[in-house]
Amino acid sequence: MTFTRKDLRNFLSANKIVALLGVIAVIWAFFGYMTYDADLGGSQFLTARNFSNLLRQMAITGMLASAMVFVIVAGEIDLSVGSLLGMLGGIAAVLDVVYHWPLAGTIAVVVLLGITVGLFVGWLTAYQGIPSFIVTLGGMLVFRGAVLGLTGGITVAPASEELKVIGQGYLPGSFGNILAVALFALLAVMAFRTRAGRIKHALPVSSMPIEIARLAAVGLVILGFILTLNSYQGVPVPVLILLVILGVFTIVGNQTVFGRRIYAVGSNLEATRLSGVDVNLVKMLVFGLMGLMCAFAGLTTTARLAAGTPSAGTGGELDAIASCFIGGTSMRGGIGSVIGALVGAIIMASLDNGMSMLGVETFWQQIVKGVILVLAVWMDIVSSGNTR
Repeated sequence: MTFTRKDLRNFLSANKIVALLGVIAVIWAFFGYMTYDADLGGSQFLTARNFSNLLRQMAITGMLASAMVFVIVAGEIDLSVGSLLGMLGGIAAVLDVVYHWPLAGTIAVVVLLGITVGLFVGWLTAYQGIPSFIVTLGGMLVFRGAVLGLTGGITVAPASEELKVIGQGYLPGSFGNILAVALFALLAVMAFRTRAGRIKHALPVSSMPIEIARLAAVGLVILGFILTLNSYQGVPVPVLILLVILGVFTIVGNQTVFGRRIYAVGSNLEATRLSGVDVNLVKMLVFGLMGLMCAFAGLTTTARLAAGTPSAGTGGELDAIASCFIGGTSMRGGIGSVIGALVGAIIMASLDNGMSMLGVETFWQQIVKGVILVLAVWMDIVSSGNTR
């Protein structure tokens, strides 16, 4: 039996997340083998401490990628998120370190600024007709210049203990167990609601045993995830924030009118406009969500470093965009998922973490990540059948 290009296309289209999880398993097995040291008691990559650090590192990219999915699905791009993260993180550091604002006030100001800036970027793109590539490229320069001026080009430190909890804190083990149960319950409810909706509209669905097997596999992954983190110090607070974002954004994307309109705008802009949808408003709100995630990522970065630095967020936009493409988001718009983007972020973080542990030089790390990004886009083209 010959495995044709069409077979490959159908497999990749139907099993993107499964394929990506397989890629993660291969990456972890490779780095686990390469970092094995009998004198140190085993693999240094496959330890609870390293997984905790890896997920904490991934959380910031994941926050950006979770909203970048909607931006790309809507047919746009945002190159300014790394610089906006740095500016908002710098503002948080100044309010906390210099002016000693209470944590609630700092969070409120940073979040409101993030949403406002995001909406303004969206307004320029949607209502003024300036291509998002140009608007956000200009924003990249503006926001990076603003953070340099705000911090005077120096590190603003030390952050308060209250702020540091956001980036460095851990949840108690019992809370982590409750979180695992809640997350599994949410995924199960969404899976069966989606199944019921497809049956109602006479769309094809998997058999019930296959559906249950998928949920069981997800449950085992969540259980292993929580047990591993609890064996170190517990679930890191940034990971908790990311999981909440995953749940909320998955519901927004799959279960709300707004989410369906985002996908409709990216799939066929003119048809969606003619159907009565305010496509400009949808695009502006998508950039507002991106600004909100930049605020969360900026706060988390400052809290993790316990300081505001002028270079914070540099390259963050490239990691976020790469995570989306690796996770199956289509460069043509209309296709993508938050969970896929987060799986892509795990792949990126795993490569960074593993290559750093092996002492791979920075230029090689950049080359490897660039090659993987190109391969991810090629897989998107192959799975869509648009190859020449």
